[in-house]
Amino acid sequence: MDTTKKQKRYQRLYKQIQDLILKSSNNPLSNMATINAVLYHKMDHFFWCGFYLLQNGKLQVGPYQGSLACINLPAGTGVCQAALSQQKTLVVPDVEAFPGHIACDSRSQSEIVIPLYDTENKLVGVLDVDSKDPDSFDEVDAQELEKIVRLVYYPEG
Repeated sequence: MDTTKKQKRYQRLYKQIQDLILKSSNNPLSNMATINAVLYHKMDHFFWCGFYLLQNGKLQVGPYQGSLACINLPAGTGVCQAALSQQKTLVVPDVEAFPGHIACDSRSQSEIVIPLYDTENKLVGVLDVDSKDPDSFDEVDAQELEKIVRLVYYPEG
């Protein structure tokens, strides 16, 4: 999908997700579930989409869409832990080339992980998105998913 088309789709999805959340939710977990459902079903290249949340110092799976997830992600390994420790969005074009990659599903070829901050600006987890195709994610995905992830705790934008 070309950059302009992708950006416009994300903008429509942002508005759709925001409207759904503002209409009926005051719960971050419900917001996460809504975000996952919309993204998973509307973005063709999303093979797995879900949140991992910090629980007692480790990342545990939260709401997600797709194949069975790893429940716990060990500290110090994987893209999610790297995004958490670096406190920044990570785009991984080839997961096999990422040191310590955790393969919850061997069909995953590329990945993007976005940090999730609560209303006190505390890092509480990440949004993890996988694709079956290599090099599926770029800066447009990073910028637009960062905006969408903010809707979990800031639905007014």
